[in-house]
Amino acid sequence: MKLTVRDVARLLEVSEKTVYRWVHQGILPAYRVSDQYRFNRAELLEWATSRKLNVSVELFQEPESNAAPMPGMVDALTAGGIFYRIGGDTKESVLRAVVESMRLPEEVDREFLLRVLLAREALGSTGIGDGIAIPHVRNPIVLHVSRPMISLCFLENPVDFQAIDDKPVEILFSLVSPTVRAHLHLLSRLTFMLRDVAFRQALTRQAGREEILNEARRVESSLVLRHGNSSTPLPADLLGRPAADGKWPGGG
Repeated sequence: MKLTVRDVARLLEVSEKTVYRWVHQGILPAYRVSDQYRFNRAELLEWATSRKLNVSVELFQEPESNAAPMPGMVDALTAGGIFYRIGGDTKESVLRAVVESMRLPEEVDREFLLRVLLAREALGSTGIGDGIAIPHVRNPIVLHVSRPMISLCFLENPVDFQAIDDKPVEILFSLVSPTVRAHLHLLSRLTFMLRDVAFRQALTRQAGREEILNEARRVESSLVLRHGNSSTPLPADLLGRPAADGKWPGGG
């Protein structure tokens, strides 16, 4: 959904003048359409969240059916694939190799996807620490893919991603989703999975595909038992963010 300046002002609970100032300063993602600014709901949500802004609850309500089933992590990972020895010695070359490896529909413009991922990295590293990055598009529906997918890539050589703990990245989870709701759902569940010691150990030693999928299946099953098969993203305290020392909660 493309939002207007008036919509954004209402959702962020600021004046339209403030919205225009942010756009002119180049800090608020916006698009020019027929000499008017338009904004994407997913981009706005991520932008506002990263800056800890107060927002209207309406921003979280995507205009799509809430009855639609949410994708499972294992299903998304199976669809996206697990790849080894991905080359590259810079962030851009690595992301290019990752995009080329992804199981995308033929009609998807891979060069465009690469530019979108690089633009996202320019706004802030997706390196979350402990050698892991989660590059993803700010606009989940920009690719019009039919189903969510997560591609797991192991790099041949660690690469500097300007991660929060300054450690080079060697494990990438690339997330592509057709809707904002599915995007947030998978992102929250992925970060929860990364809290699990056994799952992270399998990643660290670059275990085989079946072992990684089995570990993911185990963690996802325990998650369903604990919190139910809810379509709501996990609360912030379950997102598995590493502490200031770069250690993930739950050990390791």
